[in-house]
Amino acid sequence: MTAGGPFMGPRRPVVTMVAATLAAITAITGPALSPARAQTPAPAIVREALPNGLVAPVRENPTAPVVAISLMVRMGALAETLATAGISNFVQIMLVRGTTSRTGKQIVEEVDRLGGSIDAYGDTDYGEITATALSRNWKPMLELVADIAQRSSMPEDTLGAVKNFLLLQVRNRSDRPFDAGLDRLLARLFGAHPYAWDPIGRRESLERLDRGTLFDCYRRHYRGGDLVLVVSGRVKAAEVMPEIRRLFAEIPGGWAAPFPVPDPPTAASGREEIRVEGAQAQIFMGVVGAAFSEADHAPLRVLATALGGGFTSRFFSELRDRQGLAYTTSAQYPMRVKPGPFYAFLGTAPANVERSEAALRDELERVRREPISQEELRVARAFVLGTLAMDRRTNARQAWHLASYELAGLGYDYLDRYSAQINEVTAADIQRVARRYLEKIRTVSVQPLD
Repeated sequence: MTAGGPFMGPRRPVVTMVAATLAAITAITGPALSPARAQTPAPAIVREALPNGLVAPVRENPTAPVVAISLMVRMGALAETLATAGISNFVQIMLVRGTTSRTGKQIVEEVDRLGGSIDAYGDTDYGEITATALSRNWKPMLELVADIAQRSSMPEDTLGAVKNFLLLQVRNRSDRPFDAGLDRLLARLFGAHPYAWDPIGRRESLERLDRGTLFDCYRRHYRGGDLVLVVSGRVKAAEVMPEIRRLFAEIPGGWAAPFPVPDPPTAASGREEIRVEGAQAQIFMGVVGAAFSEADHAPLRVLATALGGGFTSRFFSELRDRQGLAYTTSAQYPMRVKPGPFYAFLGTAPANVERSEAALRDELERVRREPISQEELRVARAFVLGTLAMDRRTNARQAWHLASYELAGLGYDYLDRYSAQINEVTAADIQRVARRYLEKIRTVSVQPLD
């Protein structure tokens, strides 16, 4: 089993290397495809919905002898409250700890024999069981995923150890300046809304969770209408579909009752300082943006990239190179089913906090006053599309993308439409969303202990 899993957008700023930046731009604006490559057909996708509601897209990709499986469930932090924060991730981790026919040790041994990996985790908008294997072993790996999804035993003898591990992760977040600052910012932006906490959860809620509560959550969400199963790799849909019908037919139909999600607090400016042991100061400025299904998402994505998307961005060239204020800096806008966070980040020396905070705010004000240049627009759009292209190079990531968009109700082909929206973003669109969303900004300054 592997540790961690993919998620909709990075939780931490990523230092983007020059080569990656150039590769992203070249992927969109670089040399034309050769005639032979241009004629290569796109991988075939066959989609079927089972009578119980489970949706199953199968993507045939003969280029590598591997297969990836993503079973995505509509749960995650978005289906939690302050009292249950972290339950989705807890449930998912327990799924791979044992079933009624396999112990956790036997699952690990079987995965090793299949030459693959398997993991389960809960994220912000979803939970996922993700698996990879050599393509010749796709059938036994699919059988294993079906067993884990339908017959979890949630062994009591491992539950305590998993809970302690999660509580340790929560405590570690509070000791890391970046995580502590981001958590405080999200708490202020979202209040009782589930986007206010990390999917790992909260200490107060995790400590109260027991095996019965976890089982109740598992049974409530693992229903056909809340599941999407994607198989991607060197397989034939005509062979895979009958196995999906056979293996997942016993999953109950329907879906979990709609979960009421409170609105985030009314947008308001504010600033606070927190103290965490460390050598650097961390400055966060954030707002609530748009859901990734909304029209404003594409221009906000290009805006975040133009501001802090790599070595070509404004934050990097202005705050780091010209003014020498930033060790690290970025703008992040993770894709979320509901309106999610848009935030700027800057790491600096404690002596430079006041200047750095003013400079970061000036850049956010500047993009509201003045449209970005056509060259900035071109590079930012190319970077977004190039990054998306690089993120889909493996079957595992292809499976994740297909499953997440299908689960959100947008269809597995959403990314094609989204790419077209990115290409259509104008400088006027970016200034419009900057004026709309960056008016009232929350600031959190994380400074070292005295």
